[in-house]
Amino acid sequence: MSKLLKILLIVLPAVLHTAHGNSMALQYLCIWSKEDLSDMEFIQSRIMNKVKLLEFNSTLGKYEGYTELGIKNADRFNKDPAELQGQKSNLDSFCKNNVGGYYNAILSKTVEPQVKVKLVKKSDGTHPATLMCSAYSFYPPTISVTWLRNGKEIEGDVTSTEEMADGDWYYQVHSHLEYMPESGEEISCVVQHASFTKPMNYKWDSSMPEPDKSKIAIGASGLVLGIVLSAAGFIYYKKKSSGRILVPT
Repeated sequence: MSKLLKILLIVLPAVLHTAHGNSMALQYLCIWSKEDLSDMEFIQSRIMNKVKLLEFNSTLGKYEGYTELGIKNADRFNKDPAELQGQKSNLDSFCKNNVGGYYNAILSKTVEPQVKVKLVKKSDGTHPATLMCSAYSFYPPTISVTWLRNGKEIEGDVTSTEEMADGDWYYQVHSHLEYMPESGEEISCVVQHASFTKPMNYKWDSSMPEPDKSKIAIGASGLVLGIVLSAAGFIYYKKKSSGRILVPT
């Protein structure tokens, strides 16, 4: 898994006074970055009419108020040992318990990206060519896509999209490289992802433009098909000829 910050957010609305349109919501936050959850932090916020009144933070071990009413209630809660102990216990019972289940069911699962490197713009000798490295259908979303030219990482002339959700738990990302082609060079796309044990290198074959490769592939297929049909016709003709009876005239 990535070392980036992870957050589990749950908001529970609780209407207090519907007659005058007032409402209160309880917001639960579990924040962590380590897979063993050793740096887990539990935060509960009480929000009145979209304004945060007070907040309990497990790292501080107490409440903090943000409005006059919130400060008054925070002081009252902080003097109640049972209230504080109950909130502190949420770090294990609410955060670690739920997040541990998510790790087992979802967060620990990885799906390797499908990677393709292709030419999207051919150089005319004056303007640069553009290559695109695309990674599809991967999980989790954190991924790194870089470019190498003759073994050295390319710093500039690279633009990449954000990780885009496919809507089915999978993600995709696209990176574009603009460059002036040179004879004998080697360009490759390097992808790093949680599903890989090491960075994967995808080399671009610059020996032939993509459209020409397609034309040759289609032409070769047609040639093979023609040879097969010709051979089948010749065999059929030979069989028919061997079975004929000659009648003298």
